[in-house]
Amino acid sequence: MQNKKVLVSGCYDLIHGGHVAFFKTAAQFGDLHVSVGADSNIQLLKDHAPHFSEQERVFIIKSFKYVKDAFVATGKGMLDFEPEIARIKPDYFVVNKDGYTEGKQKLCDKYGVELKVLERIPEEGLPARSSSETKLGLRFPNRVCIAGGWLDQPWVSEIQHGSVVVAALSAEHDFENRCGMASSSRIVAKKIWGDKLPEGDPEELGRILFGAENPPGSPYVSGSQDQLGLFMPGVNQLCYDGNFWPQQINSAVDKETCEWLSSVLQMVPFKKRPDGYNPLLEQNVTKVGVKRLAESGQLCWDSILKHDVKGLGASLTGTLEAWYEILPLTVPDYCWDEIKKYDQHAGAGFSGAGGGYVLVASDKPVEGAFKIKVRF
Repeated sequence: MQNKKVLVSGCYDLIHGGHVAFFKTAAQFGDLHVSVGADSNIQLLKDHAPHFSEQERVFIIKSFKYVKDAFVATGKGMLDFEPEIARIKPDYFVVNKDGYTEGKQKLCDKYGVELKVLERIPEEGLPARSSSETKLGLRFPNRVCIAGGWLDQPWVSEIQHGSVVVAALSAEHDFENRCGMASSSRIVAKKIWGDKLPEGDPEELGRILFGAENPPGSPYVSGSQDQLGLFMPGVNQLCYDGNFWPQQINSAVDKETCEWLSSVLQMVPFKKRPDGYNPLLEQNVTKVGVKRLAESGQLCWDSILKHDVKGLGASLTGTLEAWYEILPLTVPDYCWDEIKKYDQHAGAGFSGAGGGYVLVASDKPVEGAFKIKVRF
């Protein structure tokens, strides 16, 4: 008696144990045929090329003992496997529970194919894996500016020397290109190195990215705390004295400090700033205001080294108040209304001018917040 035919479909760009467990389970229904997303279709759907070519992905999948055959899908879009369903005429089309869509159900109904939906069950002794989680771990990391922001601009730090405190973050969260998260720097970095942190000296990589993001003639120079914050692990105090590049960098990369900061610095998504927003249209850059900003940056650094959540909170609040003093439009009225919600915690500020994320220092749960993970 001829075996039943089974079809599965996917990109299978970064093969992991979860894929193999899926193939193993799907093959229990019959001879397994694997439709692999074409390079061009991945580019169309995800706006980036795959890590491995379609030929290499097919070669890898064909090597698994559970797979009868593997081939490149000839269709386009989310249902790129439709020509293969028509050609192979499988008895079953198999998906994981999180891969089920109404479109796939309708396509199976159209061709008289039974749709099997599986729970994501890993092989015994192995963790559950998904492609999205695997790729997230390989993504270019993030950074957050905690206190002292704007002191990386010479027209600010030449009035009063001071420091910006930044923390390198793992890529486990998608920060949605909200303001204050060095989104533009990450975009330029990914054009140079792809969606992966390159090897090399972090400060030197920061210099390369700073130059790439600020070519001659740039109307606005992106401060170097963005580029350095992306590359330098742990928590860093970047000390500025009227130049674009810090004259001194102090770092804390020990596990204890990084895990402490990860446990008390919480982030709450906030509205994106409006189109056309320009925080520099109104300026009052006085020595008193910049000094207050510099003091907040130093307090932040000292508090992190001491694992002092109250001091950390005060530095967030102090930074916000200094921003409002020297650049009033950086903290619009709607931002102050939001900050009042966190009065019961040690202190709060914003990831960037105009909002983005609320940064809350607290050793207690914060409603609506997620905790960050400092990369060290």
